[in-house]
Amino acid sequence: MTDNSDFPQAINAAGVAATFANEHYGDHERNTFDIWLADSKEPTPLVMYIHGGGFVGGDKSRYYGSEDWVRLLDAGISIACINYRYMTEPPYGILGSMNDSKRCLQYIRTNAEKYNLDKNRIACSGGSAGAGTSLWLAFSDDMSDAGSDDPVLRESTTILCAAAFSTQSTYDILRWPKLIGIPPYKNPEELLSIARVFGFQSAEGVDLFAQNEIRTDLDFLEKMTKNAPPFYVFNHYAGGIPTNEDELHHHPLHAKALKDRAEEVGAEAIIYAPAIGISDTSGKDVVEFFIEKLL
Repeated sequence: MTDNSDFPQAINAAGVAATFANEHYGDHERNTFDIWLADSKEPTPLVMYIHGGGFVGGDKSRYYGSEDWVRLLDAGISIACINYRYMTEPPYGILGSMNDSKRCLQYIRTNAEKYNLDKNRIACSGGSAGAGTSLWLAFSDDMSDAGSDDPVLRESTTILCAAAFSTQSTYDILRWPKLIGIPPYKNPEELLSIARVFGFQSAEGVDLFAQNEIRTDLDFLEKMTKNAPPFYVFNHYAGGIPTNEDELHHHPLHAKALKDRAEEVGAEAIIYAPAIGISDTSGKDVVEFFIEKLL
């Protein structure tokens, strides 16, 4: 069991405690979030932060020290940060983790009045796994279920914009060799890792390349269309041939793949990957991006 008392106290970089801490949005022990509400009589926009950790670690305290939060709250934008189940827990695979983030977004919308939020002005952001999840939410069609008995699941999953730091370009990992320029996956350990991402406990007897439904669901790069919400990407990693998993998972060519796709379909994007010469003429940082899109 996760003991929420083990987490650091929800206090931001300005020394302000969360308005609500460890709010529960689902039945899993990690289905909790903290929320700082901007001082406003009118409903405010919200940025929902999703932590990284490879879907096997990390927690919502990751961003407590963010100076960006202070600037956003001062501008009148509320902040939430969430926990979610790891991919190593049932139903296994990263879709279980990302569906928790989806549900948290829907739960917050269901309770928009309680939190004094404008449910039509919500953005998502995060790093690594949280970045990919934010883009998955941004580029997916609305995943609401109008016929559900659960009022939370009847809420929309669309967001107004997203920001992603050190993100992956797609969670159809079988596409990475071509996108990053590495050899095709053949090593049993590599195939097992991909199988676990897809939700299998073993790669034995599984044709990963034939898992079309799972691959399509996870391929947010392909989901991006001209109607995608505006998004912001920043990648600080060096380029070159990746020498370890960290460099592979956060390679700046992931940012390039997103930039290329955005240009192909006509989506609005601000993308920075300095190591490989990708910048944006606007010069905007992420706080300026959120203020422009949410206010």
